[in-house]
Amino acid sequence: MTATTGSTAPPAGISAQGLRKSYGDKVVLDGIDLAVTPGTIFALLGPNGAGKTTTVQILTTLISHDDGQARVAGFDLDKEADDVRRAIGVTGQFAAVDGLLTAEENLLLIGDLLHLDRAESQRRAAELLGRFDLTESAKKPASNFSGGMRRKLDLAMTLMGKPSIIFLDEPTTGLDPRSRRTMWEMIRDLVAGGTTIFLTTQYLEEADQLADRIAVLDGGKIVAEGTADELKRRIPGGHIRLQFNDIQHMNAAQHRLALSTVTRDDDSLSLQIPSDGSIPALRSVLDVLEGSGIHAEALTVHTPDLDDVFLALTGQGRGRAGADSAGAVKETLR
Repeated sequence: MTATTGSTAPPAGISAQGLRKSYGDKVVLDGIDLAVTPGTIFALLGPNGAGKTTTVQILTTLISHDDGQARVAGFDLDKEADDVRRAIGVTGQFAAVDGLLTAEENLLLIGDLLHLDRAESQRRAAELLGRFDLTESAKKPASNFSGGMRRKLDLAMTLMGKPSIIFLDEPTTGLDPRSRRTMWEMIRDLVAGGTTIFLTTQYLEEADQLADRIAVLDGGKIVAEGTADELKRRIPGGHIRLQFNDIQHMNAAQHRLALSTVTRDDDSLSLQIPSDGSIPALRSVLDVLEGSGIHAEALTVHTPDLDDVFLALTGQGRGRAGADSAGAVKETLR
């Protein structure tokens, strides 16, 4: 957990061009570009070893980069590192709370490190304890807290400095589903208040639920970027499924649609039509049916989810035989 004092930095997001980082012969980041709009949630996805944490460490001034340039909260990463630190907060993969101290003492310790006066530190601590529903536990040692409570306290400690940008590096690792959703609501509340969030996560549902934009990092390179819906639509596999109550209507629909790629299932009396799931694509199918007087019992739209995007782009679960086809998908998304 890292937090810094309240900043007078201009409201700005994050931008990076050509960031590179290597350790010996191992290239971790191979010239990545990033653009994070202020007041939004930007999610960086990628498998283990893709370079997510390295990216966070560079942008938060914890390690240096070998090449490229970046601005964080309006400040040059190389020339104004102290200003960057004053503008940001960081919550890592594991809650960095002191188990021997109470929740209140953990917060006051951060206030001391930030050189806040005692009255302001106590006021801020009380406000955050209330905000994160920790007031009743304020005097209890953090060692007695559940994982979810420790995560909430860790985020509260980050907010002691009122950062304009918060880096969340896999913030819900190890949390149960209820605690994870509680954390999601807290993140949404922060953004509603104008905070910019840079999120790394391996929980694809988390990125889908929270992120305004998503970048997929693989092998040190950004292989795709866009909204969750944009990424899903670009991956093959989306389709419209038409269910019929008799084979005559199904045959008529297949004839009218006149698409060689329609897949039929006589057992279930259904047709499967490749589609990106967009409204125009759906309307074109409905127009054909309505214009021909064909009755479909049910219509469902299936689009790839972020799991499909992740697998197609990062090679997870893909053998060498699938590498060429996945490479073609990467080119399409660029």
